[in-house]
Parts: sequence; C-alpha cells; structure tokens
Amino acid sequence: MATARIQGVRIAGIASAVPNTASAIADAAEQFGAEDIRKIIQSTGVERRHVAAPKLCCSDLCYAAAKRLLGDLNWDPSSVEGLIFVSQSPDFPCVPATSCILQMRLGLAKSAAVFDLTLGCSGHVYGLWVGASLLAASGLSRVLVLAGDISTRGVSPLDRSTALLFGDAGSATALEKERNAPALAFSLGTDGTGWKNLVMPTGIQSARHPRNETTAVRQKAEANNWRSQDELFMDGAEVFAFTIREVPALISEVLAASGWSRDQVDYFVFHQANKFMLTHLAKSMKLLMTKVPFSLKEYGNTSSASIPITINSELGEAIRTRPHKLLMAGFGVGYSWGACTANCGPIVAPPVILVDESEAWQC
Repeated sequence: MATARIQGVRIAGIASAVPNTASAIADAAEQFGAEDIRKIIQSTGVERRHVAAPKLCCSDLCYAAAKRLLGDLNWDPSSVEGLIFVSQSPDFPCVPATSCILQMRLGLAKSAAVFDLTLGCSGHVYGLWVGASLLAASGLSRVLVLAGDISTRGVSPLDRSTALLFGDAGSATALEKERNAPALAFSLGTDGTGWKNLVMPTGIQSARHPRNETTAVRQKAEANNWRSQDELFMDGAEVFAFTIREVPALISEVLAASGWSRDQVDYFVFHQANKFMLTHLAKSMKLLMTKVPFSLKEYGNTSSASIPITINSELGEAIRTRPHKLLMAGFGVGYSWGACTANCGPIVAPPVILVDESEAWQC
C-alpha cells in the first residue's frame, strides 16, 4: 500500500449537510414485508435515511456545508486557494467540473486551483491526502475538501440489497497549513479486480456501456430483487469479504506510519458501510466498540460523506472542545481503500445541517 506522512497541515474544521427530507425504513414494510424489514434494520443498522428532493444535488449539500464552515471559521472565501470536489454525483454528466461551479458559488478567488475526484467510499480520505499534499508541497495555505454523493437516485426501489441502505449527504473539510501541526499519516490502496462487485453498469456518460432504450428496463435478479442496468448492483458477500481481507492490514499500516498503537487511538471512524460489517471488522481487530462510532441509524450509508457525517453527528461536541487521536478509514467501490490518522481538535464541527430543496442552485 502507498503510505505518506505529511507535516505542517491541520484539519481546521468539518461540516456535513443532508436533505431535510428523511425516510424511515419501516415505511417499506408493505413493499418488502415486515420480517424482511426487521432483518434489514438488524443487519445494516439503518433506521432512517435522508433523501434528496429532485432538484437538490450533491453540490448543493456540499455548498451548504462549506458555507457554514467558512462562516464558523471566519475565513474569507478569497483566502481559500484550493478546492477538491470528491463525488460520483456531479452536477453535469461530463463538463463542466462541479468544482468550478462551487468555486463560483462560494466566491473563491479566480486564482484558486479547483478540480474533481471521482471516488466513492474511500473518497474522503483520498481527498484529505490530496489536499494535505498540495498544502505541504506548494505555497498554498488553505484548501477545502468537499465530499459527498446523491446515492439514492442510482438504486432500484425494488432491490433489497441497496434500496434501504443508502442516504444522501455532502461535507466540507477545511485544511490549513500550520508549521507546528502534528503529522497526518496516510495509507492507501486499490484492487481493480473488484470493480464488478459494486457497479452501475450503464449510464448517460458511460463510454463502456452507453445507456439505451433497453438498459432502463428492470429485470428480476437474485433473491427476488429487481433492477435495471442503469441502477447500482452490489454483491454484498464479495464486498464483505474484501473488507475483512484488506482493512485490518490497512489499519495496521497506517498505525505504523503514524507511530501510534491501537490503544492510543481515541476513535476509529470507519466508512459507514453497514453495522454488521463494521461490528465484525471491529471485533476481528479487537477494538473497543466504544471507540467505533456509528451514524448509520439516522443517515444510512452516505458514501464519501460517511466519515465526516459520523464525526459531526457522533463526535461533534468532543472534537469541538479538546484534541483527539482519530483514525479515519474508507473502503469499498473500486475496490479502493484509504486510512488517515490525525491529531484532531479542538476544531470547528457544527451539528449536521439540514438543506431544503429551495436552497438548490438555480442555474
């Protein structure tokens, strides 16, 4: 795995935003049956998800998070010299890059360097790595990492494996150059052989398999699920096996890079894949469950926003008042994985922001 230790960069703040419309999993009992719903809640840990209204985009959620964060930090937008948008839910299928739109909306200077990264579950950690690397290797002083996804639009409502798992969210993380900041350690890896186990086979911008009149037709799949080729397919067993195979080594490697022991970590903030998987993972590594926060109950699996939303919703009060040693780890679609250790706090970390459809960008 690729490792890095970056000096002189600190996390100044984290904010997260979700649509103000929430959907209870229990409401799907009529469609899937009460017993199936009970099992889904028990295994995934998801009881509610926040679902974006039709006009609301991931960039709107990230914008709301970034706007709040800049205000709470008292940062002039013109002082932000870089912006990284990490998402699989861009505003437009191909061009322009969503980061360009966010530069305009947030009022960043024209001299700001902005770009998009197309990653999911590991995206927040990769964004932190790229942002911290830019700060360490250049004359830049402040960078925003905006990560999130509108996942609910890409799943079939008739597919038990995905329909009740994913939620929509966006986040903003502020990185700042600071000479005496403790080092950030990173470990990252990829195994592209797992591409087929978490995939949306066709799409508007797909060069490999373009969308056509037949790809949108839902067909019966395994376990009486129904989905089209335009909707997300997930082989849960294979993703679980990948996680158990790769993540313990990831945790060991990033701890070695940081010089920390497991006992020194205050919180292990994992990508919120599902409760069964994370509980099994934590127990296999002999982690104290009190050190493994969950945000699944209220927000579901929010893809690249799941790590920041867990920090804001579960650790906000603690991280606002005193320093903590955090280990953040994202893993999944790709397969792609990454972990970061950070001495974090006190930082700006407001409660999760609710965004109404009326706040969508009117382009």
